[in-house]
Amino acid sequence: MEGHVEPGAYKDVVLFLATAGVVVPLFRRWKVSPILGFLLAGILLGPHGLGRFSAEVEWLSAFTVDNPEQIGLLASFGVVFLLFMIGLELSWERLRRMRRLVFGLGGLQVLLCLTGTATAVYALGQPFEAALAVSAALALSSTAIVMPILTEKKRQHSQAGRATFSILLFQDLAVAPILVTLTLLARSTADPDASVGKSLLLAFAPAAVGIAVLLAFGRFLLRPMMRSVARAKSEELFVAACLLVVIGAGLISAVTGLSMALGAFIAGLLLAESEFRHKIEITIEPFKGLLLGLFFLSVGIGLDVPVLLARPLDVLATTAGMMCLNAAVVFGLARLFKLPARAAAETALLLAGAGEFAFVILGQAMDQDLVARDVGQTVLVSATLSMICIPLLALAGAKMGGRKITPSQTPVAPEQIGPLLPGDEAKSPVLITGYGRVGKLVGEMLSRHDLPWVAADQDARLVEAGRRAGHAIYYGEASRPEFLLSCGLAEAPALIVTMDSPEGAEAIVATARQLRPDLIIVARARDALHAQRLYDLGATDVVPETIEASLQLSEAALVDIGVPMGLVIASIHERRDEYRKDLNRPESLGGWRRRMNTVS
Repeated sequence: MEGHVEPGAYKDVVLFLATAGVVVPLFRRWKVSPILGFLLAGILLGPHGLGRFSAEVEWLSAFTVDNPEQIGLLASFGVVFLLFMIGLELSWERLRRMRRLVFGLGGLQVLLCLTGTATAVYALGQPFEAALAVSAALALSSTAIVMPILTEKKRQHSQAGRATFSILLFQDLAVAPILVTLTLLARSTADPDASVGKSLLLAFAPAAVGIAVLLAFGRFLLRPMMRSVARAKSEELFVAACLLVVIGAGLISAVTGLSMALGAFIAGLLLAESEFRHKIEITIEPFKGLLLGLFFLSVGIGLDVPVLLARPLDVLATTAGMMCLNAAVVFGLARLFKLPARAAAETALLLAGAGEFAFVILGQAMDQDLVARDVGQTVLVSATLSMICIPLLALAGAKMGGRKITPSQTPVAPEQIGPLLPGDEAKSPVLITGYGRVGKLVGEMLSRHDLPWVAADQDARLVEAGRRAGHAIYYGEASRPEFLLSCGLAEAPALIVTMDSPEGAEAIVATARQLRPDLIIVARARDALHAQRLYDLGATDVVPETIEASLQLSEAALVDIGVPMGLVIASIHERRDEYRKDLNRPESLGGWRRRMNTVS
């Protein structure tokens, strides 16, 4: 017997989807980050917005969220997916190369902001444990808000973008030690006679075990599992495997006392150098976007408006003081690390607000009685207000920072601003789609001329063989614009299409030309008719197999007969140019059809 469906049980989900359908297009049309829209929608739809009047006006209950706790549980996965994507873009090697900005600039920012805020909170009469917890919560900025804003504005490769990313990355790495430290403080407060060494062991041993399990899983099982899934050639199975990796790594991390976000970040790092990196990236992106929207909706819902109305001066003073302190510290450190004043100011504005981990840290601190409830709620409201201000501060920072800076435009020497982020290679690689016999030979010829290249193919076995040979080959469908862009199409000097499928080659050429009108596209064609279609779709040069084979046969025959090599080569080049001109003329299509029919 089919169970009875209660429509009200799905009301919050439907309300969120409807909100996303209104917020995203509307705010994009206004050229404002949708994040701000989700925050404002959360305030409106929460218990302190329309929910306050639903008892008197019954129909308003249809537009209010009934179970914010359930939404908050699901929304926390938004940060988990975001950290996974950040890890996927990094890799251990890139993290090592970025160590100066990450551990230098980022480490000093956390230390100074934490110390300054803790001193102020302690001076206001709060206990040391509470001061430490509050300062730790307010010293961390919002990765979930700042990084999407930088990406949308195409400023992630600017000097401010690099510095901001490095600081945010260290802050994300600092979450686990902060949570462990708070646990130690809570234990020492509850049992002053407890051994410090025993407490440290109990706190850090599970975390060390969790990281070891994640690293072992990633080294010995993760990539073989993804290869097995790719060979099955099932899109649904690949999506399921990606979700399993993100959520499974997060749960392993959570069980051992670390944050789910840190576990997902480690999983992303482990997959960053794999052939599945770009395919996973475009698979996870829709889930990350939806869950992040849900996260910011839950942040807006959680804004305790009564606290703001009851103690407006305390809340606003806390918000302003925290943001000014964070901005001042970041600006000073950025200048110390030789960033120009405009880039330093943009970085400071981006990182002035609090972040999503404030809710995690203060929630744990209040549960462990380290921070009084009224103090914690006041700080959380201040943190939420500062997060609402971030999109506006980012807009001001972008104007202050000046024009967009692309990877090829670096106003100062790289050593002054640290290593480049992913995608900032000094010489952008040529992109080859298809890594069969033709694609492999093309790659070898590019290497002979010291030209970097990357390749993509849908055959998992070809990709695996190429990776074993030490080449940058990625698994995925090259006709998808997201995949081409993630492989570096935006910066690639040329695209070489070697697919043996006429339909596949045409789809790739059409997509690439739409994305990059200025791109050099050289494509392989089956015959003259196929070459004509590729030219019509925007290919720069096309090499028809039948024509090229006939020219090579002619060259070999003429040389063997005794015609001088120089004359043969000149005549072959001349005839090839004639073919290209003929193929490039739209009116020549009928002529080619007649000639092909005559030959056949």
